[in-house]
Amino acid sequence: MKSQDIVLLLKLISLHKHEKAHAGENGKRSAWPDDWQDWGDEVGTLGYAAGVPEATVLQEQLYSVRNLEHETGISKSQVSASLKRCLDVGLAKRDRKTDLPRTNTKALFEFLVNGVRYVFPAKAGELTRGIGTSFAAPVLEGKLLSGGDLVPVWPDAKGNRKGLSVTPLHPSVPYAVRRDPELYALLALVDAIRLGNPREANLAADLLKAQMDVKA
Repeated sequence: MKSQDIVLLLKLISLHKHEKAHAGENGKRSAWPDDWQDWGDEVGTLGYAAGVPEATVLQEQLYSVRNLEHETGISKSQVSASLKRCLDVGLAKRDRKTDLPRTNTKALFEFLVNGVRYVFPAKAGELTRGIGTSFAAPVLEGKLLSGGDLVPVWPDAKGNRKGLSVTPLHPSVPYAVRRDPELYALLALVDAIRLGNPREANLAADLLKAQMDVKA
């Protein structure tokens, strides 16, 4: 497994949630959260093309290798290789009806909770400007009292926060989260686990389970 595999798997979760919201699953059409921004400009999130049949949009646009590259900043060759790895080991599977790639959320959640901090560890580094992650991201902000004045951030010139740098799972993470608030929440929760503080990690795991829609 490579770190971009996790980013891609989480992106697939976000796309699937957006897809279900667009279709009005559970009787309502929900919007993506609008309070996750921690940077200076709005890049814009993906949407559905007007007048194009939904199945065509999903198959040819949202889940295409080209669009996944555009949305995550991961190169097309890496996206293709990542999808193959994840399908081979069971972290992803093909939807029986649409053949779209879906994340095996239960398997991924188990790895994130039990293994990510050892395979892809993180620690706070030097003071920098960036985008808040872990307890400094909106998904966790206010739910925990930080241990100091300096918060963890992904280094990024467009970020609004000053804090201690945390190397993201993949260099494209700051770009990817500016395009997708759902992905921002998921990756920030994963960072809370990667950083290893038990109190933050336990809360993040509970929130991540809900955010990923992991079924018992």
